[in-house]
Amino acid sequence: MRKSIDFNGNWSFAKPGEAPVSVTLPHTWNAVDGQDGGNDYWRGAAVYTKSFPKPLLKDGERVYIEFSGAAMTADVTLNGVPLAHHEGGYSTFRAEMTDALRQENLLEVTVDNGENRRVYPQKADFTFYGGLYRDVKLIVVPERHFELEKDGTPGIKATSVVDLARRSATVMVETWQNGGDVEITVDGKHRTVPSAGGHAEAEFVLENVRLWDGVADPYLYTASARLESGDEISTRFGCREIRFDREKGFFLNGRPYPLRGVSRHQDRQGMGNALTMAEHREDLEIIREIGANTVRLAHYQHAQEFYDLCDEYGIIVWAEIPYITEHMPDGRENTLSQMRELIVQNYNHPSIVCWGLSNEITASGEATEDLMENHRLLNDLCHQLDATRPTTMAHVFMLETDSPLIDIPDIGSYNLYFGWYLGELEQNDRFFDEFHAKFSGRVIGFSEYGADANPQFHSSTPERGDYTEEYQCLYHEHLLKVIRERPYLWSTYVWNLFDFAADGRDEGGKKGINQKGLVTFDRKLRKDTFYLYKAAWSQEPFVHICGRRYADRAEAVTQVKVYSNQPSVALFVDGNEIGSMAGQTVFTFTVPITGEHQIEAVAGECRDQIILRRTAEPNRAYLFRKAEVVNWFDKADYDPNCYSVKDTMGELMQNPRSAAILGKMMERMTASRGDVAKSASGNANLQRMMAGLPLESLIKQAGGAVPAEMVKSLNAALQQIRK
Repeated sequence: MRKSIDFNGNWSFAKPGEAPVSVTLPHTWNAVDGQDGGNDYWRGAAVYTKSFPKPLLKDGERVYIEFSGAAMTADVTLNGVPLAHHEGGYSTFRAEMTDALRQENLLEVTVDNGENRRVYPQKADFTFYGGLYRDVKLIVVPERHFELEKDGTPGIKATSVVDLARRSATVMVETWQNGGDVEITVDGKHRTVPSAGGHAEAEFVLENVRLWDGVADPYLYTASARLESGDEISTRFGCREIRFDREKGFFLNGRPYPLRGVSRHQDRQGMGNALTMAEHREDLEIIREIGANTVRLAHYQHAQEFYDLCDEYGIIVWAEIPYITEHMPDGRENTLSQMRELIVQNYNHPSIVCWGLSNEITASGEATEDLMENHRLLNDLCHQLDATRPTTMAHVFMLETDSPLIDIPDIGSYNLYFGWYLGELEQNDRFFDEFHAKFSGRVIGFSEYGADANPQFHSSTPERGDYTEEYQCLYHEHLLKVIRERPYLWSTYVWNLFDFAADGRDEGGKKGINQKGLVTFDRKLRKDTFYLYKAAWSQEPFVHICGRRYADRAEAVTQVKVYSNQPSVALFVDGNEIGSMAGQTVFTFTVPITGEHQIEAVAGECRDQIILRRTAEPNRAYLFRKAEVVNWFDKADYDPNCYSVKDTMGELMQNPRSAAILGKMMERMTASRGDVAKSASGNANLQRMMAGLPLESLIKQAGGAVPAEMVKSLNAALQQIRK
């Protein structure tokens, strides 16, 4: 009989040179300094210790310890005896303890999230929290038992092949164990099969199969296996058919099933990544509330509890490893081991439909042959371990579309930020239209898009780089239109559902936070854009008035925007209807304001209200940029024969003197966005894309990273250089 023992309590934790403190797992040492924006959160090796008596064991029983997540490398010793060394902060690993046990025991776990050139991730736009941040347990098994150690395996694997025409499924169940016959059960059917070389398998046919059918009906079967010793394991699985089409996107069980959803980072404000089931469940409920049917679990293996929830609620998953931002020649084996663990540990989840090889891996440089070979090996490994799912990757927006890297995975996807980091919103449209027309054999998706918004900031004339909720709304309204008009996109993912920690960032009025989320870091506030997607995706009737945090307005006539999934909306001001409108998703009204007004939107049985006030002056608390940038171009002494911020980046880079001035400014602009932005700034493709942009446009987009006084000084210096 297998027993599981909670091992989360009564640990002692110590950083080097500090006194030990008592902790209960899950635990991270970066819950505070990893989110404060200092770009100096502590990374290194710390020690967890636990004293415990020997568990009561029957004759022949063996004891294993299971770590669900230890970031980023871990060394485990028991009573001075080394048990395990593990590299990779997001996957499960186990080690046998039996022979090292005494009556009284001391367990030591050294966990290290320090910098190195071997274990991913090392450069990315999120905080690399250290610690034993997921559950730890003991597993007691008979001498004859199912495999526990290799790649953190669950010991059992279920593969289903669906025949839609016959409404049946063939299910192959495999197990691994150290000998003995295995009794395997699926849907009330039993098979006893021998173990050959530590492996057993049995095939079952399910007639009138009930399909795992996404959010409509995420039905789960259970496969169980038992040894004569009494050891027993089980797994849930689903029967479904998936395929990908260049013109119609993703298909589930024979029908088009557009994947429209969000991405998720696993951390929380004040908690870091040390989450419990309550936080995982709340995140999943918010995904369900917005109406998404898919989630990209970025950029690493997430907790088993979250994959389980996605299985249960029919949320389709893109799963990936943290091979991100930069290729490390010494990290090849780590990418392969993390991919093995990702697939072996998560193979049975029907929610997962693809394996992500990497994310924006060319952001820091070109696609070298070593990088290409690393991806070919990863791609082959995925196919060896799983013949049922395709591979994919998320390409950085400046990767050339004819790069041979794009042809390595089975299907592709791009991260595009036109309209936020650079360029105009319409470039998103042109990019996909040109890609789709040029590459007839490629299936393409939209793996990231987003714009930062601080709910404190507002404007009636929003523009890129002002960090207002209103610009985030304009951005996502345009991108939603891009997606609706291109059904060939096999999946699309808003970056991000939640704000998340990136300790190197200092922008948009908040330090240490990436604010592209549709929901705030603490999950307490849904930004207006959350309701845009709810209006587009959710079947739950609702209406939402935007701008409730933008109560003070200086204009005599203002715009009131309403999001709803109902076919028509009526707007009332102080109880009087001023208009009604039929439409889809976005409803915009023009409203005169003279004092304080109650604004109410009515859509069917749904209602929402906000308060607006006419003010004599704009409320400066709403402005990220507290002062307008001086329009120096109207000055009489402006010399068009000399360089200025009106010139393009390419023009300025052609002159050594203006290029030097520009370089210093770019260092300041990228510094506020963390290490990834600094690294990407040297990317040759990015520089080519930026060459045609006026420096003035880039400064505005920087959103205050270059103060107005510095802009004036910069322009004055450029005006001293003749063209």
